[in-house]
This record gives sequence, structure tokens and C-alpha cells, in this order.
Amino acid sequence: MADYVKEIRALVGHKPIFLNACGGALFNEQGEILLQQRSDTGNWSLPGGMMEYGETFAETVRREYKEDSGIEIEPVAQIGVFENGYTKYPNGDETQIISVLYLVKQIGGQRITKPVFETLKTDYFDIHHIPPLLNDQTADMINAAFEFVNK
Repeated sequence: MADYVKEIRALVGHKPIFLNACGGALFNEQGEILLQQRSDTGNWSLPGGMMEYGETFAETVRREYKEDSGIEIEPVAQIGVFENGYTKYPNGDETQIISVLYLVKQIGGQRITKPVFETLKTDYFDIHHIPPLLNDQTADMINAAFEFVNK
């Protein structure tokens, strides 16, 4: 069922809702993580997004990562589940997002470097130079990803 979130929003308007999402943590050879600058807020987040009805988390992260970054990935390991993703979007929608974060590896595609649909651009960042983020959950996920790969 494509556009699940749009269908739900048509029924409930801007009321707070729970949503399930996935994100991927892709690291380059320098140990930097790939982030996406979002077109809706201008802030940065991990590539990923909302589940569509009937998808698995792994299917969601593959689809959303490609849409948001241009890169085709495969999940390598689950880093964690994050449940404090309270977000109010510029259009008034409110959500609590429950996100599964995966360590991912690139298997194809090219990184987005200019604006397309939901992404202004993508870039790699080290832990000490993270740009302004979408929300606290995004920060928690990025920190968990760096801890996971530096165990």
C-alpha cells in the first residue's frame, strides 16, 4: 500500500500519530557517516524513512535509503530501536517515530549531490562536525552508530 502515511494523514489531519521508520548508517573509509539534508526542514538526518503497509524493516531501509541518498544498500546489522522521535513538521504534522537503525553497506548507486524531492544534498561527517539535526532521536541514532562501529 503506497503512500500509507498520506492516507492516514487524510483521516486524522495533523493530530499526533505513531509511525514506524528505518534509517541506515553508512560509513566511508575515513570513518565518517553519510547524512541527508532534508528538503522539508533544511536540517540533517540519516537517510531512511517511513514504512509502507506490508513492508519489513529491511525492505523499508533499502527503499528509503535509495530514495533519500541515491545509494543502494544492504543492511549488515541492526544497531538498535529508537522510540523517542517526537517531531513537529513545518506543515503541522506531529509524530512519535519508532525507528530501527541498521548499519548498512553500499552495493550500488551514486550519492545525491544536488536537490531532488526530499533531499537537498548528502555529505559525510565525522562525529565532531555533525550539522544541525532534525531532532534528538536523530542525534541518539548517530551517536549509537558511531559507538557500534567503534566497539
